Amino acid sequence: MQNILVLCTGNSARSILGEAILNRLGAPRFQAFSAGSKPTGRPNPFAVALLDAKGHDTSLARSKSWDEFASPDAPKLDIVITVCDSAAAETCPYWPGAPVSAHWGLPDPASVTGSNAEIAAAFAQTYAALTARVEAFLALPDDLSPTEMKAALTQIGKMP
Repeated sequence: MQNILVLCTGNSARSILGEAILNRLGAPRFQAFSAGSKPTGRPNPFAVALLDAKGHDTSLARSKSWDEFASPDAPKLDIVITVCDSAAAETCPYWPGAPVSAHWGLPDPASVTGSNAEIAAAFAQTYAALTARVEAFLALPDDLSPTEMKAALTQIGKMP
């Protein structure tokens, strides 16, 4: 099993969605985690409501610092994916094992203002985009070198 860390600054929306989608679609080959450089302290309620509606287990969803994954007793990371531009531009901690990293930037649904329906629609759009990217990732051959994997993940990150 390979471990994937999905990063976003606040770890409340995009990274929480990515973690849940990867854990559902990628099991048992992959286990996903999420974290942020400046976690908000709780998952966004719209993210949790959407995941609940899609049948994901949200009982373990929590907003946490990426420091948890830089400690010696943390799971060995194979892949690190940033999903927000600010996290991609930050200096990340040292990840033991030098995991493959890539950027899958998406607009922040938590920054959308308007009615609850408009905000929920932004979360649904982000969920759909992440699902498409995860499905493309899971279709990759298992025998890619780290360089090939990074290139493939980078291409996936350019999907609309």
